[in-house]
Amino acid sequence: MKRLENRVAVITGGAKGLGQAMAEVFAKEGAIVVAADMGEMTYQCDHVHYMKLNVTDVQGVQTFFDEVVARFGKIDILVNNAGITKDAMTRKMTDDQWNAVIDVNLKGVFNLTRLVGPHMEANGYGSIINISSVVGVFGNIGQANYAATKAGVIGLTMTWAKEFARKGANVRVNAIAPGYIMTDILKTVPQELLDSFAKLTMIGRLGQPIEVANAALFLASEESSYITGQTLNVNGGMRL
Repeated sequence: MKRLENRVAVITGGAKGLGQAMAEVFAKEGAIVVAADMGEMTYQCDHVHYMKLNVTDVQGVQTFFDEVVARFGKIDILVNNAGITKDAMTRKMTDDQWNAVIDVNLKGVFNLTRLVGPHMEANGYGSIINISSVVGVFGNIGQANYAATKAGVIGLTMTWAKEFARKGANVRVNAIAPGYIMTDILKTVPQELLDSFAKLTMIGRLGQPIEVANAALFLASEESSYITGQTLNVNGGMRL
């Protein structure tokens, strides 16, 4: 039997990059996947269904949640992956840069999970996976807004692990903190800079999207049935 057979998974930011890798792996393992994103799908995969979603739009999130449950009957797995960056040194960071990143990366995670978490609790089962970052663990120059959100996501993870299981429901909440992963964004970075990133890791190379996707698959499946409230660092042993 496939590891996610008969499961319904929602992945925000699912149209490309890490979201695509997770959607494809989940579908291969038997899940019905809803890839939710502001942008259009960049790939085709059996059992992956695209739905447009702006995680900062509270009413839109409610409508999306209602439509997913009406169409597929339930949500068993939620991956909060949608995120943006607007980098600047703190002394130069504008209110717009700060607010935009907070709204998507932190409030957006809250907007959807406050609906899905209680839904899972009522159903007695669920796995929520929040995508944090190595920057949320170590911080990074020029990314105060991004670091704040990704550290905040770890705090939400530990809180929700307690909240959604407190009445005995088998709802687990974990986070993944990826390091530098070779998505399309990094493919535009000069090779010498990529090499410097790789040297920060103990393994000596950058990560691939499939490596984060496999970690998410583990946390979504029953193979991690006794793991909750944890942050899995998928960063090659990075040290910043």
